[in-house]
Order: sequence, then C-alpha cells, then structure tokens
Amino acid sequence: MTNIEKTRTLANNLTIPTIGFGTWKIEEGETAERSVHEAIKAGYTLIDTATIYGNEASVGRAIKQSDVPRENLFITTKLWNSERGYDKTLRAFEDSLKLLQLDVLDLYLIHWPAARGPKEEWAKTNAQTWRAFETLYKDGLIKAIGVSNFKPHHLTALMEQAEIKPMVNQIEFHPGFRQEATYDFCKKENIIIEAWAPLGTGRMLKNETLEAFAKKYGKSVAQLCIRWCLQNETIPLPKSVHEQRIRENLAVFDFEISEDDMALINSMPDFGSSGADPDTVTF
Repeated sequence: MTNIEKTRTLANNLTIPTIGFGTWKIEEGETAERSVHEAIKAGYTLIDTATIYGNEASVGRAIKQSDVPRENLFITTKLWNSERGYDKTLRAFEDSLKLLQLDVLDLYLIHWPAARGPKEEWAKTNAQTWRAFETLYKDGLIKAIGVSNFKPHHLTALMEQAEIKPMVNQIEFHPGFRQEATYDFCKKENIIIEAWAPLGTGRMLKNETLEAFAKKYGKSVAQLCIRWCLQNETIPLPKSVHEQRIRENLAVFDFEISEDDMALINSMPDFGSSGADPDTVTF
C-alpha cells in the first residue's frame, strides 16, 4: 500500500487524482487565490470548489496563473440546490465555467440531492437535473459527472431514470463517520467515493485515539486521516490555507497503516460528524 497509485480510474476510464485540494470555507479573493496557487505548486492537481463556496473566480484566476498545463489539472465544481432542474442547471453550469475561466470542466457534481417531500417529487427533480448533466457530458463540456451527499435511496432512484450512471459520489467521510451503507453501495456500483471533511473540519485533530495512532507512525493526525481515507479507497479532499499544512497533507505516500490498525480506526464509534443529513438539510 505504500505505493498507492496517484490516480484512480472512473467508470468512463477517465483518471482522477487520488488526493484533491478542497476549498470549502476559503474566502473569495486573495486568500483563496493564494491557497489554490500554493496547492498546485505543492503538487495537487485535483482542485475542488462549488458554486456555494463563492470562490470559483479565485480558483479560476489561480488556475490561469499556474505554470501547470491545464490538461494536467482536474477541476471540479458543484451545482447548488437553488439551481436544480434542467434549464436552470444548464445556465448555472455556464456561469461556473465563466467564473473558472475554463472551456471544459473535468467533473461536475450535484451538490445535494433534492430529498424533501414525497419521493415522486424529489426523484423527478433529481432526474431532471441529472438529464442536464448528461446533456453537458454528451456535448463534451464535462469530462465526468457525479453527485455529492447522495445516500443509497437517492442514488437508486436517480439510476432508475439515468442513461449515464454517476461516476463519483462526494460524501462526508472520516474516522468516526464512515457512512457504511453509502460506502458499500458505491463500491458495489463502481462509483468512486470522494471524502469531504476528511479531517472532520478539524474535529479529528484533537482525538486522543487518533493522536496515539499518528504518534505510532510518526505522522500528524491529519496525515493519518488522509492516509486512512486512501487505504479505504476513497479520494480525500483536505483543505488548508497554510502553506506548510497544504504540503504536509500531501505527504502521505511514504507510510502504511497496518491492517489491524485500519480495522481499529474503522470501528471507532460515530463522532465528529457535521450533522448534515441529506434527507433533512434545509439549505
């Protein structure tokens, strides 16, 4: 496992980096632009943003100013909840593409499923939104399409109507919150899992159990959590605005968590989750 591949292969044979740089809660402007610039300089090639983050323009400027060729970068953004539906999705995508200053997007995700009310209503909304994703994909404007925060019942309903199956599901995933049902479903359906908040937005870093494991391997708790995500065959998306931590979060290919320790971390009781349930969120 120490030589984990630096890319994974999606269902459509597109390769995706095994670690990405997350930009949630990084403020638009100089901070976001500098952080993405530092991440690319450190070696990240997968950059993850979203319309609701409000920093697509900064991400776009950092990409434009980078010395790394565009074809070597993998850029992701996400459709926000207020823009669901076929026509609104097409317009929202065009807006994101302009802000990012891109001609083609590598990965587009539905940020949260429509899930409130009767199933026939939310399933119809998700299906209409997904149809727009399929159109953009067929038109060559997106290289891969997927979802975020979809549970098995959301995915099942969507796939019943879909022509193209989601290639990615980005979910909250970290020690103490593995979302086993969603994890197992995605593995079975060959849907790659991306892990948002792999550090529990910082909540993992003061956990005594994880601190002990990190000390054992001579690594930081953050590095342990990122490595744990990798060994669980997910793609972690750590975020930081500090240059040293940005670099440290990528330095996880020189050690391996033992099988026994993986089992112990996997069995940790639920703790540290955001509490954002896709079936009940109101934003």
